[in-house]
Amino acid sequence: MNTTNNLEIIHDVFPYLQVYKNGTIKRLVGTKFAPATYDPQTGVTSKDVLVNPKTNISARIYKPNLPTKTKKLPLVIYFHGGAFCISSVGDPKYHDSLNVFVSKANVILVSVGYRLVPEHPLPIAYGDSWSVLKWVAAHNLKQGCEVWLNELVDFDSVFLAGDSAGANISHFMAIRAGKSDEALGMKLSGMLMISPYFWGEEPIGISAKT
Repeated sequence: MNTTNNLEIIHDVFPYLQVYKNGTIKRLVGTKFAPATYDPQTGVTSKDVLVNPKTNISARIYKPNLPTKTKKLPLVIYFHGGAFCISSVGDPKYHDSLNVFVSKANVILVSVGYRLVPEHPLPIAYGDSWSVLKWVAAHNLKQGCEVWLNELVDFDSVFLAGDSAGANISHFMAIRAGKSDEALGMKLSGMLMISPYFWGEEPIGISAKT
């Protein structure tokens, strides 16, 4: 039974979450979940795939409405935002906007379901994201079994994208792909960072002056 002491909030990370003394974590936003499905407004179809059963890492793949015979499409690998601690590939705001993006850009898109803090402290999110990139790249090496990636993706046209914390992740994934001793297995053609979220040990920028 919870006592008044156990219900004491020890970390109040407004507006994202609260951590209670008994270990309970209450997320204040970013908890809604939209299922992967066919979207009649955009003609885009999405599905969830399990990337790593050991860590339960998943991804959501989006495919635009395509004719029977079509040339292979560019691939966008998207990392959602949420300060590393909220949201998911099923967040309705991301799901709806990515449906529109895929329809307008005519691309295949993989939305990465990395694990969140504080249950999974950083740098776990980076490791999860790299594992999804490696999983995607395996299809370029003829070692993957996801049909949409095998049949529809032009692996000479692969882009990283993300917003907020997701832009941060895309930045570090690009650095790792360029400098890592572990070859990624596919070439990255570009990156899109929306409102990138960076920080360090010392405050920088406008916040440091206020």
